[in-house]
Amino acid sequence: MNGLNYRTRLIEDLGLIGRDHWDGLVRASMRCADPAGESCRATDGLSGGQPDPLLPAFLRYDFLHALQHTGCVGPGTGWQPLFLTLWHNKQLLAATPLYAKAHSYGEYVFDWAWADAYERHGLQYYPKLLSAIPFTPVTGPRLLAVDAQAQGALIDALLEQARESRLSSLHLLYPRADEAEALRAAGLMLRRSVQFHWRNDGYPDFESFLATLAQPKRKKIRAERRKVAQAGITFERLIGGAIEQRHWEFFARCYGNTYAEHHSSPYLNQAFFERIGQTMPENLVLILAKRGDQPIAASLLVRDADRLYGRYWGAIERVDCLHFETAYYQAIEAAIDLGAGVLEGGAQGEHKMARGFLPEATCSVHWLAEPAFADAVDRFLAREGNAMAGYIDELRERSPFIADSR
Repeated sequence: MNGLNYRTRLIEDLGLIGRDHWDGLVRASMRCADPAGESCRATDGLSGGQPDPLLPAFLRYDFLHALQHTGCVGPGTGWQPLFLTLWHNKQLLAATPLYAKAHSYGEYVFDWAWADAYERHGLQYYPKLLSAIPFTPVTGPRLLAVDAQAQGALIDALLEQARESRLSSLHLLYPRADEAEALRAAGLMLRRSVQFHWRNDGYPDFESFLATLAQPKRKKIRAERRKVAQAGITFERLIGGAIEQRHWEFFARCYGNTYAEHHSSPYLNQAFFERIGQTMPENLVLILAKRGDQPIAASLLVRDADRLYGRYWGAIERVDCLHFETAYYQAIEAAIDLGAGVLEGGAQGEHKMARGFLPEATCSVHWLAEPAFADAVDRFLAREGNAMAGYIDELRERSPFIADSR
């Protein structure tokens, strides 16, 4: 494998790898992706209360291990961890978060039609192999490696594992663009998609951002915020260690209630939120919506060194426009105050454009074992990709910003 003596191991419990090995590999991988060394220099003077610039929040050992430790992934969930790792002696040189999936829930890249086609032809689509961050549609590293040679070996090992497993397929969701290109060069198929992100142009406050929007958009946002204020709702922002047990209990209640209203079951549980609150508080921001002293809704944001991610929301009381205020406008204010360059609002959501979010191309990469299905999907992805490119161009022409404001 690339001429080096790698030892490949599939590991079902991240705890067997350990925090030092895993987070050390993530840091090395980020340095490898930043040859100019800007990220490395950014760590100088980093205080304990700030996110580590070299540790993307969702790739941290503490995040991934919490999912398994609290039963959000593992037996009975349809997410069986199979972390693919490459070692040289006792040094971890490459790895990918890999899962055997018994369904396609919690992925946000939809392949249900592919599964249906397999079933109609008497073939088994599940289980499949998936490299992703569970329940988290966020672009980031998927091929963790100390250098380009180790990354190439990891790609080889992934494909070898997919073939030897005799499973239907291999999927890598939301990889970085350079990783997607490396995987395409290895024969995998690229699928294009879109998300909506808010970008911070150095705004000193929310009103400065609002001033860059076209007048109808400003008017709509002000009207939505006014409705919430007139309902007597105020907001409290809690960061890191300020989030207490009672706050996690309330947030979990809100989160679960939102799923119940949509007649579905939540992917995550209270134990998970409490766990990350204990192990990675510097990455967490909780927005509480209150009526008087009583909280009625909450939004949990996850924080990187330069990004804020709007991840989870819920409410126990219905108030007109409360979702927009709590999950979007309060998040934008937090991004401005914390100096985050980007706020990612999750998957889908063209309606976010009216609130200052712009389209950003994302992708996934796929390999199917059955040649006939692979050919059919490849043709479909070419057509879908062309349509997606046109859709993104159309969205960009409908920018909510004043023409010369950005």
